[in-house]
Amino acid sequence: MIPFIFFLQFALSVASTSLNDSSADAIISQIKEGREQRELDYFKLTLQWPGTVCKGTDSCCSSNACCNRSGAFADFTIHGLWPDYNDGTWPSCCNGTSFDEKEIHSLLDPLKKYWPSLSCSSSTCHGGKGSFWAHEWEKHGTCSYPVIRDEYSYFLTTLNVFFKYNVTKVLNDAGYLPSNTEKYPLGGIVSAVENAFHVTPSLACSEGALQELRLCFYKDLKPRDCVQTDSQNGIISSNFSCPQYVSLPAYEPSGNNIFKFVDSSRQYLSA
Repeated sequence: MIPFIFFLQFALSVASTSLNDSSADAIISQIKEGREQRELDYFKLTLQWPGTVCKGTDSCCSSNACCNRSGAFADFTIHGLWPDYNDGTWPSCCNGTSFDEKEIHSLLDPLKKYWPSLSCSSSTCHGGKGSFWAHEWEKHGTCSYPVIRDEYSYFLTTLNVFFKYNVTKVLNDAGYLPSNTEKYPLGGIVSAVENAFHVTPSLACSEGALQELRLCFYKDLKPRDCVQTDSQNGIISSNFSCPQYVSLPAYEPSGNNIFKFVDSSRQYLSA
Protein backbone atom coordinates (compact mmCIF):
# COMPACT_ATOMS: atom_id res chain seq x y z
CA MET A 1 0.00 0.00 0.00
CA ILE A 2 2.78 2.45 0.83
CA PRO A 3 4.32 2.32 -2.69
CA PHE A 4 0.88 2.91 -4.23
CA ILE A 5 0.30 6.00 -2.10
CA PHE A 6 3.72 7.33 -3.03
CA PHE A 7 3.12 6.82 -6.74
CA LEU A 8 -0.21 8.65 -6.50
CA GLN A 9 1.37 11.56 -4.63
CA PHE A 10 4.22 11.70 -7.12
CA ALA A 11 1.89 11.67 -10.13
CA LEU A 12 -0.10 14.58 -8.72
CA SER A 13 3.11 16.46 -7.94
CA VAL A 14 4.47 16.00 -11.46
CA ALA A 15 1.16 17.03 -13.01
CA SER A 16 1.06 20.20 -10.93
CA THR A 17 4.67 21.04 -11.76
CA SER A 18 4.10 20.49 -15.48
CA LEU A 19 1.17 22.89 -15.51
CA ASN A 20 3.24 25.63 -13.91
CA ASP A 21 6.42 25.14 -15.92
CA SER A 22 7.41 27.51 -18.68
CA SER A 23 9.71 26.77 -21.58
CA ALA A 24 12.37 28.89 -19.92
CA ASP A 25 12.64 26.38 -17.05
CA ALA A 26 14.61 24.00 -19.25
CA ILE A 27 17.57 26.36 -19.36
CA ILE A 28 17.46 27.79 -15.84
CA SER A 29 20.66 27.35 -13.86
CA GLN A 30 21.04 27.92 -10.15
CA ILE A 31 23.40 30.46 -8.70
CA LYS A 32 26.19 29.08 -6.54
CA GLU A 33 28.58 31.49 -4.82
CA GLY A 34 27.84 34.09 -7.48
CA ARG A 35 28.31 31.67 -10.39
CA GLU A 36 25.72 29.99 -12.57
CA GLN A 37 25.31 26.31 -11.74
CA ARG A 38 24.88 24.19 -14.85
CA GLU A 39 21.73 22.09 -14.93
CA LEU A 40 22.12 18.35 -14.43
CA ASP A 41 22.30 15.93 -17.37
CA TYR A 42 20.92 12.85 -15.62
CA PHE A 43 20.20 11.24 -12.25
CA LYS A 44 22.03 8.37 -10.59
CA LEU A 45 20.09 6.33 -8.03
CA THR A 46 22.79 4.89 -5.77
CA LEU A 47 21.84 1.87 -3.68
CA GLN A 48 23.98 0.33 -0.97
CA TRP A 49 24.17 -3.24 0.27
CA PRO A 50 23.94 -3.16 4.10
CA GLY A 51 25.75 -6.46 4.60
CA THR A 52 28.85 -4.97 2.98
CA VAL A 53 28.64 -1.45 4.39
CA CYS A 54 27.94 -2.60 7.94
CA LYS A 55 30.99 -4.86 7.94
CA GLY A 56 33.06 -1.70 8.09
CA THR A 57 31.23 -0.27 11.09
CA ASP A 58 33.77 0.72 13.73
CA SER A 59 31.60 2.90 15.95
CA CYS A 60 27.98 2.80 17.05
CA CYS A 61 25.41 5.44 17.91
CA SER A 62 21.65 5.80 18.01
CA SER A 63 21.47 6.97 14.39
CA ASN A 64 23.54 4.13 12.89
CA ALA A 65 21.13 1.52 11.52
CA CYS A 66 23.98 -1.01 11.33
CA CYS A 67 23.84 -0.98 15.13
CA ASN A 68 20.15 -0.52 15.91
CA ARG A 69 18.98 -2.84 13.11
CA SER A 70 16.22 -0.49 12.00
CA GLY A 71 16.64 -0.89 8.24
CA ALA A 72 15.62 -3.46 5.64
CA PHE A 73 18.90 -5.35 5.76
CA ALA A 74 17.98 -8.14 3.37
CA ASP A 75 17.41 -5.47 0.72
CA PHE A 76 19.44 -2.82 -1.03
CA THR A 77 18.83 0.47 0.75
CA ILE A 78 19.06 3.97 -0.67
CA HIS A 79 22.27 5.95 -0.55
CA GLY A 80 20.93 8.83 -2.60
CA LEU A 81 19.59 10.22 -5.86
CA TRP A 82 22.46 12.14 -7.39
CA PRO A 83 22.37 14.66 -10.25
CA ASP A 84 25.32 14.07 -12.58
CA TYR A 85 26.88 15.42 -15.76
CA ASN A 86 27.70 13.36 -18.84
CA ASP A 87 31.37 14.34 -18.62
CA GLY A 88 31.82 12.42 -15.36
CA THR A 89 31.59 15.42 -13.04
CA TRP A 90 28.68 16.40 -10.82
CA PRO A 91 27.17 19.43 -9.08
CA SER A 92 26.98 19.67 -5.29
CA CYS A 93 25.70 22.03 -2.59
CA CYS A 94 23.83 24.15 -5.10
CA ASN A 95 21.95 26.66 -2.96
CA GLY A 96 21.52 27.78 0.62
CA THR A 97 18.53 25.60 1.48
CA SER A 98 19.18 23.74 4.74
CA PHE A 99 17.58 20.40 5.54
CA ASP A 100 14.42 20.52 7.66
CA GLU A 101 13.15 17.13 8.85
CA LYS A 102 9.68 18.58 9.42
CA GLU A 103 9.33 18.89 5.64
CA ILE A 104 9.43 15.09 5.24
CA HIS A 105 7.54 14.10 8.40
CA SER A 106 4.96 12.07 6.45
CA LEU A 107 7.74 10.04 4.81
CA LEU A 108 9.71 9.13 7.93
CA ASP A 109 8.53 5.51 8.25
CA PRO A 110 9.62 4.37 4.77
CA LEU A 111 12.74 6.55 4.95
CA LYS A 112 13.87 4.88 8.17
CA LYS A 113 13.39 1.46 6.60
CA TYR A 114 14.60 1.97 3.04
CA TRP A 115 16.91 5.00 3.41
CA PRO A 116 18.59 4.39 6.77
CA SER A 117 21.85 5.95 7.83
CA LEU A 118 24.61 3.34 7.95
CA SER A 119 26.97 5.69 9.79
CA CYS A 120 26.91 7.94 12.84
CA SER A 121 27.13 11.38 11.22
CA SER A 122 27.59 13.07 7.89
CA SER A 123 28.97 16.41 6.80
CA THR A 124 26.59 19.08 5.54
CA CYS A 125 27.01 21.89 3.04
CA HIS A 126 26.71 24.49 5.76
CA GLY A 127 29.53 23.20 7.96
CA GLY A 128 29.55 20.77 10.84
CA LYS A 129 27.79 17.44 11.09
CA GLY A 130 24.22 16.47 10.39
CA SER A 131 21.99 13.53 9.59
CA PHE A 132 22.49 11.32 6.55
CA TRP A 133 19.29 12.73 5.04
CA ALA A 134 20.57 16.29 5.61
CA HIS A 135 23.79 15.42 3.78
CA GLU A 136 21.97 13.90 0.81
CA TRP A 137 19.50 16.77 0.46
CA GLU A 138 22.01 19.59 0.85
CA LYS A 139 24.75 18.05 -1.30
CA HIS A 140 22.66 16.40 -4.02
CA GLY A 141 18.99 17.28 -3.68
CA THR A 142 19.59 21.02 -3.97
CA CYS A 143 21.21 20.42 -7.36
CA SER A 144 18.17 18.61 -8.79
CA TYR A 145 16.37 21.77 -9.93
CA PRO A 146 14.38 22.24 -12.12
CA VAL A 147 13.34 18.56 -12.21
CA ILE A 148 12.93 18.41 -8.44
CA ARG A 149 12.12 21.70 -6.75
CA ASP A 150 12.01 21.14 -2.98
CA GLU A 151 13.10 18.84 -0.17
CA TYR A 152 9.84 16.89 0.09
CA SER A 153 9.75 16.20 -3.64
CA TYR A 154 13.37 15.03 -3.58
CA PHE A 155 12.74 12.35 -0.97
CA LEU A 156 9.36 11.36 -2.40
CA THR A 157 10.76 11.06 -5.93
CA THR A 158 13.69 8.97 -4.73
CA LEU A 159 11.40 6.58 -2.84
CA ASN A 160 9.15 6.20 -5.88
CA VAL A 161 12.03 5.41 -8.22
CA PHE A 162 13.44 2.98 -5.66
CA PHE A 163 10.12 1.11 -5.37
CA LYS A 164 9.49 1.09 -9.12
CA TYR A 165 12.93 -0.29 -10.01
CA ASN A 166 13.21 -2.95 -7.33
CA VAL A 167 16.77 -4.22 -7.69
CA THR A 168 16.54 -6.56 -4.70
CA LYS A 169 13.58 -8.42 -6.20
CA VAL A 170 15.28 -8.65 -9.58
CA LEU A 171 18.40 -10.22 -8.09
CA ASN A 172 16.48 -12.51 -5.73
CA ASP A 173 14.34 -13.78 -8.62
CA ALA A 174 17.56 -14.51 -10.53
CA GLY A 175 18.92 -16.54 -7.62
CA TYR A 176 21.26 -13.94 -6.15
CA LEU A 177 20.49 -14.08 -2.43
CA PRO A 178 22.29 -12.80 0.68
CA SER A 179 24.95 -15.31 1.67
CA ASN A 180 28.17 -15.40 3.65
CA THR A 181 29.45 -18.40 1.70
CA GLU A 182 28.37 -17.95 -1.94
CA LYS A 183 30.07 -15.86 -4.61
CA TYR A 184 28.17 -14.79 -7.69
CA PRO A 185 29.36 -13.87 -11.20
CA LEU A 186 29.47 -10.11 -11.62
CA GLY A 187 28.32 -10.48 -15.22
CA GLY A 188 25.26 -12.41 -14.06
CA ILE A 189 24.23 -9.65 -11.68
CA VAL A 190 24.65 -7.03 -14.40
CA SER A 191 22.70 -9.17 -16.87
CA ALA A 192 19.81 -9.66 -14.42
CA VAL A 193 19.43 -5.90 -14.08
CA GLU A 194 19.79 -5.37 -17.84
CA ASN A 195 17.12 -7.98 -18.56
CA ALA A 196 14.72 -6.39 -16.09
CA PHE A 197 15.18 -2.71 -16.90
CA HIS A 198 16.92 -2.78 -20.34
CA VAL A 199 19.78 -0.57 -19.15
CA THR A 200 23.28 -1.20 -17.81
CA PRO A 201 23.95 -0.35 -14.14
CA SER A 202 27.25 0.53 -12.55
CA LEU A 203 28.59 -1.30 -9.51
CA ALA A 204 31.14 -0.67 -6.77
CA CYS A 205 32.69 -3.28 -4.52
CA SER A 206 34.69 -3.47 -1.31
CA GLU A 207 37.00 -6.40 -0.61
CA GLY A 208 35.21 -8.59 -3.13
CA ALA A 209 31.70 -7.80 -1.87
CA LEU A 210 29.12 -5.76 -3.74
CA GLN A 211 28.78 -2.46 -1.91
CA GLU A 212 26.79 -0.22 -4.25
CA LEU A 213 24.65 -0.64 -7.34
CA ARG A 214 23.67 2.42 -9.35
CA LEU A 215 20.81 2.89 -11.78
CA CYS A 216 20.80 5.92 -14.05
CA PHE A 217 17.88 7.97 -15.34
CA TYR A 218 17.23 10.74 -17.80
CA LYS A 219 15.77 13.95 -16.41
CA ASP A 220 12.28 12.59 -17.07
CA LEU A 221 13.23 9.65 -14.80
CA LYS A 222 13.19 7.09 -17.58
CA PRO A 223 16.09 4.60 -17.28
CA ARG A 224 19.33 5.03 -19.22
CA ASP A 225 22.71 3.30 -19.22
CA CYS A 226 25.12 4.28 -16.48
CA VAL A 227 28.18 3.88 -18.72
CA GLN A 228 29.33 7.44 -19.23
CA THR A 229 31.04 8.79 -22.31
CA ASP A 230 33.45 11.65 -22.62
CA SER A 231 34.46 13.26 -25.92
CA GLN A 232 38.14 13.25 -24.96
CA ASN A 233 38.48 10.07 -22.93
CA GLY A 234 35.95 7.80 -24.58
CA ILE A 235 33.98 5.30 -22.47
CA ILE A 236 34.43 5.51 -18.72
CA SER A 237 34.26 2.14 -16.94
CA SER A 238 30.91 1.52 -15.23
CA ASN A 239 32.18 -0.93 -12.60
CA PHE A 240 34.62 0.00 -9.88
CA SER A 241 36.88 -2.35 -7.89
CA CYS A 242 34.72 -5.39 -8.60
CA PRO A 243 36.21 -8.83 -9.31
CA GLN A 244 34.63 -11.34 -11.66
CA TYR A 245 32.89 -13.06 -8.73
CA VAL A 246 31.39 -11.06 -5.88
CA SER A 247 29.60 -11.77 -2.63
CA LEU A 248 26.35 -10.38 -1.23
CA PRO A 249 27.09 -10.72 2.49
CA ALA A 250 24.19 -11.39 4.82
CA TYR A 251 23.87 -8.81 7.58
CA GLU A 252 25.23 -10.23 10.84
CA PRO A 253 25.63 -7.71 13.68
CA SER A 254 28.58 -8.49 15.91
CA GLY A 255 28.30 -8.69 19.66
CA ASN A 256 29.66 -5.15 19.98
CA ASN A 257 26.88 -3.81 17.77
CA ILE A 258 23.89 -5.10 19.75
CA PHE A 259 21.90 -2.20 21.22
CA LYS A 260 18.92 -1.75 23.48
CA PHE A 261 16.72 1.22 24.39
CA VAL A 262 17.41 2.69 27.80
CA ASP A 263 14.87 5.55 27.97
CA SER A 264 12.12 7.34 26.10
CA SER A 265 14.60 9.63 24.34
CA ARG A 266 15.59 6.63 22.20
CA GLN A 267 19.22 6.65 23.25
CA TYR A 268 21.09 3.37 22.90
CA LEU A 269 23.64 1.60 25.03
CA SER A 270 25.66 -1.45 24.07
CA ALA A 271 24.30 -4.57 25.73
